[in-house]
Amino acid sequence: MAKLGASLLVAAAIAGSNGFSMDRAGFSRIESQLAATPDESSRRRFLSAASTAAASLAAAELVVVAPLPASASGGATAGKYTTIPIAKRRYYGRVQEAVHEFLLMTPALINGDLTEQPVQDFFDVTKTVVIEGKKKDINGVCNKKDGDCRAQDIYDSRWNDMKTSMYLLGNAFRINQTKAPENLPSVKAAKKFFKQVNLLERKVIKKPSTNDKDATALYANALDLLDAYLDLVELPPTESGHYDQEFSTKVGESSRIT
Repeated sequence: MAKLGASLLVAAAIAGSNGFSMDRAGFSRIESQLAATPDESSRRRFLSAASTAAASLAAAELVVVAPLPASASGGATAGKYTTIPIAKRRYYGRVQEAVHEFLLMTPALINGDLTEQPVQDFFDVTKTVVIEGKKKDINGVCNKKDGDCRAQDIYDSRWNDMKTSMYLLGNAFRINQTKAPENLPSVKAAKKFFKQVNLLERKVIKKPSTNDKDATALYANALDLLDAYLDLVELPPTESGHYDQEFSTKVGESSRIT
């Protein structure tokens, strides 16, 4: 009986560790049932069954009270705390420099003059270094067969780089990861802007004139569309004076406005 009493205490301890409590009346009921059990073997079977039932109830209790796992919000959380800051560090400098050079065309395009240097430079695919060349030597020693280890820069127009960086930055401003980029407000705004400036680019490349009123209208419309985009990607508007300066296009260390 002492052995059974010890087993009973172990069973009660197990139940208690799982959130159960047993008062004196509960112990008395189990002891009465054990006393009424005719032999040691039957008592062991009864105690085993009681312990199994207590463990099952404890497991059920754990299932009920266990906290529900936190559901991931997908793109909302990822976008707010990871994707957007990373995109800002990568593309804010490029977008801001592009806006700076886009606004440099204002005096010329007010007059519809597509031959002015700021206009020509903005669309010139040989003017802007979009990727700086990496040195090919190793610790200052060139191991190329032709002996040419000069870093080769990759050139393109500021306009083409502006389209790329604006699209990639706009794509980061999403509320979930299931929404297609084309359905994002920031990407839609960017594409509307692209459409206007692409028409302007054709005029500059094909047959630039010094008094193109249609070019002036395209530029004015593009400015409005650009402001709509800048607001969606948390950048200042074109009239803020923020873009009067030049910007570094290198990947920044901070997601703040550079």
